[in-house]
Amino acid sequence: MAIAGKAASGCGFESKLLFQTAQPFLTLMLTPITLGASGRPSLARSLPRLTASKDHGNRGLIVTKKEIVKTISEEIGLTQLKTKEIVQKTFDAIVETLVEDHRIELRNFGVFEVKRRAARKARNPRTGEKVFVPEKFVVTFKPGKEMEERVRELERRANEAARQQTLGQNHAPAPTPPATNQTFGSPTGYEQESGSSA
Repeated sequence: MAIAGKAASGCGFESKLLFQTAQPFLTLMLTPITLGASGRPSLARSLPRLTASKDHGNRGLIVTKKEIVKTISEEIGLTQLKTKEIVQKTFDAIVETLVEDHRIELRNFGVFEVKRRAARKARNPRTGEKVFVPEKFVVTFKPGKEMEERVRELERRANEAARQQTLGQNHAPAPTPPATNQTFGSPTGYEQESGSSA
């Protein structure tokens, strides 16, 4: 793993100690949360679910680094301050690897890659004026197989719920017929009243 090599090699004693402390976090972060490709249940299923603490208006609920730190801190038993340092060092290692190597692959998670976007001509949507957009480097992310499967499952569930809702609206349940006394087959009091008025 690129992070492990970069974090442990060529560093001082403090960095090596920090990396050793970070290993449980890296294990938690990189452990699949769903069934693996082999179909065996993941060990991470017992991890607490991250929850967003703030509603950001039209962007909805957003999980922040603070919530990640809190959840991991509770799970592995470290202080939030130490966990925050580990989380930040992990993010820093990812960024550093992207800057130096232009690619980092985190198994069961995905691949971050730096790509060059060529210069191009574009149009300002407000004025319609043609503008020149210079070349730039962008970070792309391709999710791992397990992440894609989980998102597809989320999509399937949403589609199924929408289908059920549509069926419920289009096919309102028909009123149930009045019950009859099944022992003798005689009509109930409701049917007798409606039968007597007819």
